[in-house]
Amino acid sequence: MAISDVARVFGLRTSAIRYYEQIGILPPPMRKNGRRRYDDSAIFRLAVVQRARETGFTLEEIRELFFGFTEGTPPPKRWHQLSQRKVAELRERIKRLQLMETLLKRVEECRCDALDQCGERILRQRRKK
Repeated sequence: MAISDVARVFGLRTSAIRYYEQIGILPPPMRKNGRRRYDDSAIFRLAVVQRARETGFTLEEIRELFFGFTEGTPPPKRWHQLSQRKVAELRERIKRLQLMETLLKRVEECRCDALDQCGERILRQRRKK
């Protein structure tokens, strides 16, 4: 399959596919008449990459999925280990977002006449903690 066809299947730019090759997530494709040709294994690997991206994994984490385990580690174990870390990260992010929401609601209720006054109140609140 040509790179433009692969890009169309996955909704990617061809530059993204070439970048995945460059960083080693996708193996170098075969070439026919100087043009990249992708076999099924590359397509299947790209499907895994896309699913991992959709679930929030970084490119570094995706590299770890493919290359960060001892040879023979089955895919379910790989996904499980990486997913556990990602879930913990998401829970922490949710806590931070909830705190941000609380703080935003507080600043919406601001009745200060000047920003210096806001700063003074913020510092006073921090000292109480």
